[in-house]
This record gives sequence, C-alpha cells and structure tokens, in this order.
Amino acid sequence: MEGNYYARRKFALLKGLLEHIGIEPGRLHFSWISSAEATKFVEVAQEVAKEVKALGPAKHFIKKRAEVA
Repeated sequence: MEGNYYARRKFALLKGLLEHIGIEPGRLHFSWISSAEATKFVEVAQEVAKEVKALGPAKHFIKKRAEVA
C-alpha cells in the first residue's frame, strides 16, 4: 500500500514537469486499479484513449517546415 502513495507523489511531480515543458495534462492519467478489476481497467484505458484522441497531436513537439524566402 505504501508503494501506491509513493507512486502518486511521483506522478504528481511528473505531471507538473510535463505541464512545464508544454504537454497537455490530459495526456497523462493516473488510476489505481486492482488486478481483479479487468472491467475497470478497460473502461479507464478507453476513457484515456478517447481524451488523448480529442486533444490531437502534441503540437509542441511537431517540427515546422522551414520557410523558403
């Protein structure tokens, strides 16, 4: 159980770091799911995939074409 709280603290730090470098917070999700909760895992995975698809490509990391003058 202690490891879950440790992971949550690390996740909060990672989320702040990703936001700082320009990654939308909706691209990252943290959830506690037991190995016996397969249905919940599927639901959470589908929900996260839906949210990330709605955000579209990560604009911050797409290279722009060089403009020719």
